[in-house]
Amino acid sequence: MCSIIGYCGPISDPRAFTEGFSQTVSRGPDDTRIVKTGDGLLGFHRLAIMDLTDDGMQPFTLDGDAVVCNGELYGFAAERDKLIAKGYQFTSDSDCEILLPMYREYGTDMFAKLDAEFACVIYDGKTGEYIAARDPIGIRPLYYGYDRTGVIIFASEPKNLTGLCEHILPFPPGHYYKDGQFHCYEDISSPKTVCRDDLETACTKIREKLVAGVDKRLVADANVGFLLSGGLDSSLVCAIAAKRSDKPIRTFAIGMSEDAIDLKYAKTVADYIGADHTEVYMTPDEVLASLSDVIRLLGTYDITTIRASMGMYLVCKAIHEHTDVRVLLTGEISDEIFGYKYTDFAPSAEAFQKEAEKRVHELHMYDVLRADRCISVNSLEARVPFGDLDFVRYVMSLDPEMKVNRYGKGKYLLRHAFEGLGYLPDSILWREKAAFSDAVGHSMVDYLKEYAESQYTDEEFEKRRVRFTHAQPFTKESLLYREIFERYYPGQSDMIVDFWMPNRSWEGCNVNDPSARVLSNYGASGQ
Repeated sequence: MCSIIGYCGPISDPRAFTEGFSQTVSRGPDDTRIVKTGDGLLGFHRLAIMDLTDDGMQPFTLDGDAVVCNGELYGFAAERDKLIAKGYQFTSDSDCEILLPMYREYGTDMFAKLDAEFACVIYDGKTGEYIAARDPIGIRPLYYGYDRTGVIIFASEPKNLTGLCEHILPFPPGHYYKDGQFHCYEDISSPKTVCRDDLETACTKIREKLVAGVDKRLVADANVGFLLSGGLDSSLVCAIAAKRSDKPIRTFAIGMSEDAIDLKYAKTVADYIGADHTEVYMTPDEVLASLSDVIRLLGTYDITTIRASMGMYLVCKAIHEHTDVRVLLTGEISDEIFGYKYTDFAPSAEAFQKEAEKRVHELHMYDVLRADRCISVNSLEARVPFGDLDFVRYVMSLDPEMKVNRYGKGKYLLRHAFEGLGYLPDSILWREKAAFSDAVGHSMVDYLKEYAESQYTDEEFEKRRVRFTHAQPFTKESLLYREIFERYYPGQSDMIVDFWMPNRSWEGCNVNDPSARVLSNYGASGQ
């Protein structure tokens, strides 16, 4: 996954810098390099995925310029060929080596040209300035803050900056930083036009673009595996990959030891696509014992994110400890663009679209954050086919009248796109949406709630929750998570805008828990 840092001026506290950067060595355990750049420096912890030799180590340099990048640049070979034709030479097979030549050719216009999941910091040797940028969805993490002398620092995670910066914020996705300002190069959440494709055309394009998104993410010099929950999204990613592979793909699923709901569906998919499948079980004791560590690695107090991270963290831990897989494809981002259970309550197509735009705009603080941290802390790399830029742009631009649930089945466009083509059994393709945070075992959430209830009396809960003015806890569970968060990230709650919750202004959605289980339309989901 890799970890980067860019200290854009004289270092005020070298010890705090060293301690801070060391906090994310698990993101890149293969090698570490820190180079001086002007008055500041660039640092890199490497997880070798493309070009496993020393030639692929960063920072890359070019005539006084330097760059560090945590990212995957899809289709980089074609761009490299164009650059070679212009006289540039390359010493590695790393995708990120094209960044400095691209910067020379295009300046900051380069960022809009990238088909990538990335966060990078560039040092311009000619001007002595630093430029930073992040992909339009924010799949790769980047944060920033200012040290006590006012020098800006960029880093992969908040924990890199807690000893250096008083205030830490996420770097806005789809932006680059230059000349002391953030500039938006793409707002992928707000389509400029509405696509009027008919249903069958739209579904054909959805299928073709998702298949292309999976194809891109199968390219790696390290071993690739797949997280499989048994739900629609991860199952489709696995099914597409299985059809494109000449040998069985490796899939991994996790469930509670007591009610492993997802495991039976995941096994159904794995058997159908002929996968080399591994099941992992977690116990209530493991969940509670991991809670504090999970909140620390996540850097959030959000209820949904933490619940859903318990299973993902533990399955990734098992993959790291017992296999040679280093890249994992996952099913995140489908919900935000096609809809959740609660978006069935959208009062209009316009409201559905507005909600989707809000969710995509905030993705980097929730599901994307969860996938990145749970996977990277276990020295693995996440790849997200549903986050393919071409795919997201297309689905977000579709007429919302087509996307809103008028079909009696959520995510109808995605399901219909793969209907009758043999990718998945109908029992999976048309299975009701289940809440991942619950579906790894409905009992998991119940255990967490019961534990939180045992930590506070009603009087203690009311007294302690009002200390927090931003994103004020509203249940004992949310208070428990917030207090653990504050141990590790004191005063940094606005790194997350608020709790992820259904749109409470909609009829049927004014609930006090983010789980889809509390909605009236949950029905047989997860059974």
